[in-house]
Amino acid sequence: MLQETGYINGIENYSIYFDRNRKHGDPPYTLVDYFRHLWGDNFLTVIDESHVTVPQIGGMYAGDFARKTNLIDFGFRLPSALDNRPLKFEEFEQRMAKVIYVSATPSRYEFEKSKNNIAEQIIRPTGLVDPEINIRSTKNQIPDLIKDIKSRVDKKERTLVVTLTKRMAEDLANYLSDPNKTGINLKVAYLHSDIDTLQRSKILDDLRSGNYDVLVGINLLREGLDLPEVSLVTILDADQQGFLRSQSSLIQIMGRASRHISGQVILYADSISDAMDGAIKEVNRRRKIQIKYNQDNHITPKSVVKSIRPQIVDDIKKETKTNWSKIDTSSLTPSQRQKQVKELKKQMRNLAFNLDFEAAIQIRDQIKEIENYDR
Repeated sequence: MLQETGYINGIENYSIYFDRNRKHGDPPYTLVDYFRHLWGDNFLTVIDESHVTVPQIGGMYAGDFARKTNLIDFGFRLPSALDNRPLKFEEFEQRMAKVIYVSATPSRYEFEKSKNNIAEQIIRPTGLVDPEINIRSTKNQIPDLIKDIKSRVDKKERTLVVTLTKRMAEDLANYLSDPNKTGINLKVAYLHSDIDTLQRSKILDDLRSGNYDVLVGINLLREGLDLPEVSLVTILDADQQGFLRSQSSLIQIMGRASRHISGQVILYADSISDAMDGAIKEVNRRRKIQIKYNQDNHITPKSVVKSIRPQIVDDIKKETKTNWSKIDTSSLTPSQRQKQVKELKKQMRNLAFNLDFEAAIQIRDQIKEIENYDR
């Protein structure tokens, strides 16, 4: 097959037979090996969001092994497919020369690897400080929450509410959206893993632009979300044990309120867990350093001002909604016909991309009519 076509689907599963000096069970060649071949130990690896990335690297081999073992056992792959695999974690470590771990909440692994070579980036260019933290009882927490949300709405600011489950996020969003229950008109949306990526992006942009006042979510409201309009983050069941309420998760969630000059965090809990205690102490430590730095250097904090990027997919949909009328081909010059054909082909591709095949066929027929006019 290789001699005839030069290509075989899935050939990478049998790379062991093409690699020189590699035996069954040996680690595969990777891009890191190429770096080491060129520069030896003189290259730098930067692992961003290391508190998440490092465990993912550690789990890649195990996940790949489990999946391929299942395929081999049922005859869908040959045993040699196991040699086309990610590096084991210890193999990855052996190939790393110089590493920088970047994280707002580094784990014990990063601290142990870094030893005393740790640099903290606590001071922000805007002078903003970490948010103030309040702990409140879960008794009457929803009426209390609504009161705080209303105060933010009056100031044209946004609120994030973090729950533990998808069902809780949906139910709370529906409750807050009902003026008969809350006494006010709130624009509320929920966000969790069942919502596709493009829709999530639109919901976040709608929150920033004011189409929503409140966003209710789970662990999606963690690292990587830059929402400068959010001034209040509330965490329900903050004292519960588990990954979603670990110290690092709490610090990451609290950080969503640090882009606003009036940033505040409310933890609803009836006790203070070890994770809560650690997260609160760490945020307050950073806040104290930031306030002192601002005072010593006469810095006035300013909220982050960031434009909302246009939605590419929305632009395509708007363009494809154009009502294309029948083109009077006889009224066009040859150069105009060429230009129009080019534009129509673009529209046809966009319609096909959005699965509007009937409209795409109509555009195709118009293109044929124009192209045949001069023949």
